[in-house]
Amino acid sequence: MKIALLAAAAALALSTGAASAKDLKSIGVSLGSLGNPFFVALSKGAEDQAKKINPNVKVTTVGFDYDLGKQFTQIDNFIAAGVDMILLNPGDANALEPAIKKAQAAGILVVAVDTAAKGADLTVTTNNVQAGEVACQYIVDKLGGKGDVVIQNGPQVSAVVDRVNGCKAVFKKAPGIKILSDDQDAKGSREGGLAVMQGHLTRFPKIDAVFAINDPQAIGSDLAAKQLNRTGIVITSVDGAPDIEAALKDAGSPQIQASASQDPYAMAQLAVRLGADAMNGKKPAQTVTLMESKLVTRDNVKDYKGWSSPR
Repeated sequence: MKIALLAAAAALALSTGAASAKDLKSIGVSLGSLGNPFFVALSKGAEDQAKKINPNVKVTTVGFDYDLGKQFTQIDNFIAAGVDMILLNPGDANALEPAIKKAQAAGILVVAVDTAAKGADLTVTTNNVQAGEVACQYIVDKLGGKGDVVIQNGPQVSAVVDRVNGCKAVFKKAPGIKILSDDQDAKGSREGGLAVMQGHLTRFPKIDAVFAINDPQAIGSDLAAKQLNRTGIVITSVDGAPDIEAALKDAGSPQIQASASQDPYAMAQLAVRLGADAMNGKKPAQTVTLMESKLVTRDNVKDYKGWSSPR
């Protein structure tokens, strides 16, 4: 009798577990800008991983172009569509909390990717403080601890804030480094980097180095320097994108010297995988997962494997 009861209990547990298992049928993905190769690779990683879990999954990816109102609308649309998971590259770490809570109240798991968001179930991002540190330590070493530098800022999402904080912490330890500017927003784009760098080059007769918060801004900054015939500037950034790979291999762009690499494709894959597990009660020990960044330079770029995304 006792054995029969145990067997019945085990069968009930199995049937309950099977009933509570949740399939991943649809994902909504909201990213900074689909004009940025980083977010294109992130989108591809999310879709590929989701289809490994369920070949019939529906993945809807949109860009909010750093317009917070637009991202709120996108989240509302995902809720109305009844998605199972929202993969969110948040435009503001705090402001989106009400929208995230609304999604969670509708039974939707929210995963912040690349940048943090208050209230998200999970976060997967590069260790952006460390990325800023290694990119700016390269500058300090290259300048021998002395010189006039610019920190070219960007949209005030957590990833950018962390990179700048990491950079500043390194510069603070080198008293011979003078920061000429650290508050100009170059919009995370090549055009923004070009415009901001033009202003800096006009304003400052001597710039020894520039830390740009991402690769598109670095490439725009290099173009501005070329246009104004300014040389001898060390430019570093964060991303390790295909365009910066090409620049680091290009003898015609000697001022672009290093980028702290990310892997958006792998980042998105991990975010979707962790999210799918969490939907079924298997949450990781830590809600925030940090991926280390490695510095790619003109010296080691030949060995750099690049972003995981096929290209």
